[in-house]
Amino acid sequence: MQLEDTIDKLAKGLGGALILVGVVVLGMVEILAGQPYGAAPVTNDAGEVVATPMVDPTLRTGLVIAGLVVLFLWGLYKMALPEEVARDDRTKAPAGN
Repeated sequence: MQLEDTIDKLAKGLGGALILVGVVVLGMVEILAGQPYGAAPVTNDAGEVVATPMVDPTLRTGLVIAGLVVLFLWGLYKMALPEEVARDDRTKAPAGN
């Protein structure tokens, strides 16, 4: 039972951390870096790139997708585990009746 608890904590922690880094941490880096805030490079009328985002949007998207994949695989793992049979002694009739 201890192994299942460790795997559960590890999967939830890793998946959540990847998603938080991709959305929150790198989002804060973008805000602190200043304009532009969008994912696409900013161009002028001539088509020249005048500003690009600090963090590549592909990296941010990859981190979020990796976190979702970890959580999805953990969910499949949990579904594949056999159901534990709960031992409930209350369902037995008392010996005196």
